[in-house]
Amino acid sequence: MRFTHPAIPFLGRLLVAYIYITSGYAKVVSWSGNVQYLERHHFPLIPVLLAAAAVIEIGGTICLVTGFQARWAALVMAIYTSIVTITLHNYWATGGQMAGMQETEFRKNIAIIGGLLFVSYAGPGA
Repeated sequence: MRFTHPAIPFLGRLLVAYIYITSGYAKVVSWSGNVQYLERHHFPLIPVLLAAAAVIEIGGTICLVTGFQARWAALVMAIYTSIVTITLHNYWATGGQMAGMQETEFRKNIAIIGGLLFVSYAGPGA
């Protein structure tokens, strides 16, 4: 069996993009809640960081879905997700049930980063 149908990479990009478009949308419509969340983590320049995150998530999704500059978008999104993963899902610094939940989020993000790096390497497909 050959997995060369052009719909396969497109479907893969759609599935990876889904988490970013929903998260980017939530950042825009729930701005104050996201500000409060980042304040609890003692982030500086929260409005700037939140705006950058929304642009990366929404803009990156558009690039992944359309294939326009998909390699660069995937690389930027992988770097962004790496930073978010290390700073917000540091399960090694928590305990109990929270550590397990954060470790799951950490592992999920590592898998997403892997998918993004693959798009960055292989391109968007046909």
